[in-house]
Amino acid sequence: MAIGQMNIPTGLSGALIHAPGRQLFASRDIDQTRYLVGQVMKPHHLAMSGHAQQLNSRMHHIAFGDVSLSRLRYGAEVDIVPEALNDFYLIQMPLCGHARIDSGNQHVDSHPGLASVLSPTENTVMHWSADNDQLLVRIDRALVDRAIRSHLGHPDNAPLRFELGFRWRECDAWRCLLLYLNECAGNDIDFVKYKLLVANIEQLVVSTLLAAQPHNFTDTKVIRKTAILPRHVRKVEEFLRQHVNEPICADQLAQIAGVSLRSLYAGFKEFCGVSPMQYLRNLRLDGARMALSAEPDASVACIAMQWGFAHLGRFSAEYKQRFGESPSESLRRR
Repeated sequence: MAIGQMNIPTGLSGALIHAPGRQLFASRDIDQTRYLVGQVMKPHHLAMSGHAQQLNSRMHHIAFGDVSLSRLRYGAEVDIVPEALNDFYLIQMPLCGHARIDSGNQHVDSHPGLASVLSPTENTVMHWSADNDQLLVRIDRALVDRAIRSHLGHPDNAPLRFELGFRWRECDAWRCLLLYLNECAGNDIDFVKYKLLVANIEQLVVSTLLAAQPHNFTDTKVIRKTAILPRHVRKVEEFLRQHVNEPICADQLAQIAGVSLRSLYAGFKEFCGVSPMQYLRNLRLDGARMALSAEPDASVACIAMQWGFAHLGRFSAEYKQRFGESPSESLRRR
């Protein structure tokens, strides 16, 4: 099968495209297209490179806080020059067609088996084929940079740069993440209302990318500032209890503890028997149980979302494992 004729992976082509309200625009005007794509990404140079072509662009888009998922095609051969992205990282995954990409001193000929990961400090030039149709994941730079600093256990002045070529179809964790984001996009949910859920999605996307794609800090040893002590665990434990209803990510907890993320996890495993994020999930499960007993007009799904659980089936399984009964059983007993 030719590269440009590869089928779109099951589950990655439907919800984002067909869900009501997800289409951002459809246009045959290059200036309008340049402007509207620039509103989601950044201002850039866009020009058709072939003769006698008719632009037929279309973009679908959904934001999860500082992470977004888009699908974009131009319907014509185009040259794109965004230069340095500055404020975000961008993962581009062709579903069909191909793209030539030069970013910094790296080059890839991207196709449905090979994505590209653009780093914000690298100047980039791209050429998209007329049949190129891409999934795009945009991640705010601050999210990724904060996470890598926490993983290292110390600040580093060198910018984070990913390897440009990304064989995304061979990475099970990344493909599962995309299916999850696509499933979220297919639901009629106003994500602005669910800060905990959005924070969980942001953390999931960043941690999956850092684990899946090599970068210039991949082989850097984690530096321990100090051995983890019970008082550090207690400090984070107290913070979690006081801020259980707020968006919290693991790298934020490492900064509060004053140790590397690895040291924090080791300390929680030793003294609490679970990771800090599982400790937080348990606190939120406790909160959901109280809400099921105290809010007479709420549904299980509504309470799960309020407490940061997006997947109702997974919430029910974790709830039953912790309390020995399903959420609906708790609801019936109130």
